[in-house]
Amino acid sequence: MVSVRLEKLTKTFGKTIAVNELDLTIKDGEFLCLLGPSGCGKTTTLRMIAGLETPTKGEIYIGDVLVNDLPSKDRDVAMVFQFYAIYPEMKVFDQIAFPLKMLKKPKEEIDKAVKEVAELLGITDVLNFPVERLTMEQKQKIELGRAIVTQPKVYLFDEPLTNLDTKVRARTRIELKKLQQRLKTTTIYVTHDQLEALTLADRIAVMHLGRLQQCDTPDMLYRYPKNFFVAGFIGSPPMDFIDCTLVEKDGRFVLDAGIFSYDVTEFKEDIEKLTNSREFVIGVRPEFLTLSLTKTANSLAEAYVDIIEPLGARMIVNLKVGNYTLKANVRKMPLTSGEKVWFGFDKDKLRLFDKKTEHCII
Repeated sequence: MVSVRLEKLTKTFGKTIAVNELDLTIKDGEFLCLLGPSGCGKTTTLRMIAGLETPTKGEIYIGDVLVNDLPSKDRDVAMVFQFYAIYPEMKVFDQIAFPLKMLKKPKEEIDKAVKEVAELLGITDVLNFPVERLTMEQKQKIELGRAIVTQPKVYLFDEPLTNLDTKVRARTRIELKKLQQRLKTTTIYVTHDQLEALTLADRIAVMHLGRLQQCDTPDMLYRYPKNFFVAGFIGSPPMDFIDCTLVEKDGRFVLDAGIFSYDVTEFKEDIEKLTNSREFVIGVRPEFLTLSLTKTANSLAEAYVDIIEPLGARMIVNLKVGNYTLKANVRKMPLTSGEKVWFGFDKDKLRLFDKKTEHCII
């Protein structure tokens, strides 16, 4: 097992900067997800690690070895692509054995390795099946098997579950996580699906426009986003945002959102230390919004129910609050469209973003 270290890694295509001075270390045995929207640079990063793209500048280390000039075949990595490559004329055994045959391994070693991998993946009973008898899930496991069988130092996954249906995808996701925990091989996994990243990863590196926005554990990313982009990208539904102005009233620090005001005097020193701005954005996760049919001590302002999205024991309530549409993820309660409610949130759930820099202040 080895770590992977990227230093100022940059890739340009003409005038387009796909990856911009990326500094990132993937720890020995870690499962790290590169997460972000399409075009953020995550797949380009993976391809540079694999040796399929040449960096414009920067350095790639696998273990202590600088691999920029090493061809892909000498990097001891295995890459699984979004669209799996299945050879139609081969049975399952030969599909998995193919990379070992290319390495001219002895037949006994190939037989042993393929059977071990097949058992690991739960496909021993289909080793002699032709491709046309396989399910989509089994075909994807062949791709995983070809990667595992060579026992590389690093696994690279480029959205490998995209083509599976929802039920199979959820099941395969769990199996993949168990597999990585058992093998303890350093793994870098590209996805635009945050649920996939939150489920699989030890840490998630969020990318946007070629730059690393934040790299942290799933829980820390969700609870303490470092900037406006991460806060809005992580979470489903995404974080609610409300513009506000910081004002001083009788020695108190108050966020004036127009529709309500919120006392943040206890955070005065932190705010003044980090910024001199007075324009901010309040951020609150939908599950931290509270709703009530009558005004309570926690209520901030009136809201009107717009659309209700049932989720079994819970529901997402779309609220009209002044010029804003907010989402509240709450336990099921008797509400109807157009009904007036009161909303609020606890102060320890508040996140405050500098509107100019987009950095999280609180």
